[in-house]
Amino acid sequence: MAYVVGIDVGSQSVKAVLVDEDGDTRATASAPCDTHYPASGWAEQDARRWEEAITQSIRELRRTAGIGREEVTMLALACQVDGLVALDRELRPLRPAIIWLDRRATAQSARLSDAVGEAALIERTGLNPDASHTAPKAMWLRDEEPHHFRAARWLVSTVGHLNGWLTGEVVQDHADASSSLLYNLATRDWCGELVGLAGLDPDKLPAIRPAHDVIGPLRAAVADQLGLSTRCHVAVGTGDDHGAALGAGAVAPGIVVDVTGTAEPVAVPSRELVLDELRLVETHAHAVDGMLLIENPGFVSGGSTSWWARAQGIPQGEVFAQAALAPPGSDGALFLPTLSGSTAPRWNDRMRGCFAGIGLHHELAHMSRAILEGCSFALRDIVDRFAQMGLGGEEIRVVGGGSRSPLWLQIKADVTGRTVRVVRGETTSAGAAMLAGVASGLFTDLPEAASRMVRIAPEPVVPRPETRERYEDAYRAYRRLYDGVEQALAVGGA
Repeated sequence: MAYVVGIDVGSQSVKAVLVDEDGDTRATASAPCDTHYPASGWAEQDARRWEEAITQSIRELRRTAGIGREEVTMLALACQVDGLVALDRELRPLRPAIIWLDRRATAQSARLSDAVGEAALIERTGLNPDASHTAPKAMWLRDEEPHHFRAARWLVSTVGHLNGWLTGEVVQDHADASSSLLYNLATRDWCGELVGLAGLDPDKLPAIRPAHDVIGPLRAAVADQLGLSTRCHVAVGTGDDHGAALGAGAVAPGIVVDVTGTAEPVAVPSRELVLDELRLVETHAHAVDGMLLIENPGFVSGGSTSWWARAQGIPQGEVFAQAALAPPGSDGALFLPTLSGSTAPRWNDRMRGCFAGIGLHHELAHMSRAILEGCSFALRDIVDRFAQMGLGGEEIRVVGGGSRSPLWLQIKADVTGRTVRVVRGETTSAGAAMLAGVASGLFTDLPEAASRMVRIAPEPVVPRPETRERYEDAYRAYRRLYDGVEQALAVGGA
């Protein structure tokens, strides 16, 4: 039997799935990754750790499934987007990767927007001018670390780097490239004018190919390291948001996917080019070739619960246990999930998080629940905007680590007024496996892959009418709090 592997390279861990010819998951594995925060607004990871974690995970898959090294014939990656890896000519990282969470390149983002014109930049790329995207980070590298910029043969995303490590060819897909501020949605290619205005070298950008295309076989040395053979080929793969959408079955319009991980991207596919005049959601290419993915790239969600757990010296799971002890509305306690800037209800990279409405009667339980509710209010901002734009429906499919919390699922249903359904399994790595399956001929196309691999929990989580009114009041208070904090930070010059 031939198997394919899908790998999710996220912020907190690498997760892998082994899928057989019937589309069934035969084994799963994971390995942790660490993020470093050298300064306020900065976030970096050691790109070599991704390689180590992939190696560890694939070897664990084989051990668990008891299969030979020749039996894995295709693998594909779904990697965190908006990162920047500077590679030398031997495809070795020159410095730590600047990941999606990093917002150091605010000045560079503003300069690019001024050079192009904000409206023109959004019209071409579908993106908001923001420091989270790849181009401003590359510009920052040029400005602040010119020795690394000059030494770099490639300036690539996470998936571009890892494809180079696996195959020797530096390639990424349209979806990943579309989050760079250098990709033209209409021409489906790098925009030479934008690259020039950013002051970057087009020869340092990777080739762009469809996500299900086959790059080639594993390099012999890497195959040995992974415990595989050169019979195994590598598909181009995609970004983690897009992989999660595939794993949730969002291969056609109308399906809203909520990816509750460290960040919480919220997305819906579209066949038409749609731009948000309010700029809450962006327009990306999708991993489904020729389709678009309308999405908010995510506020700090699971990252907020992780931060709170560290601050309190408790396991992350205890945050959810504590939250269950507090009533809906957290007795007036509010939380803004803007610990590293905001993308909802407005984009503002200078925003920071806060608690408000705190009294002497509030305890750990109230604060913990307020975090889950604050993230759910941000989710509501996004799905309400989808509805205003005529996108999506009355159901939200939730994937990621946060989908394992029944409490959080119920809060999301109550806050948004929409039915919530859980997609089972490791959806991002499953989405990557779907691409590998299409590339290997296991599936005819991605809709067939979705029909055979996507597993939806049978019981929906429905809104409770008795809680909706309470959350309506809390949501209005949350929006007033956001406005006040945003104004205070602007006045104070924070």
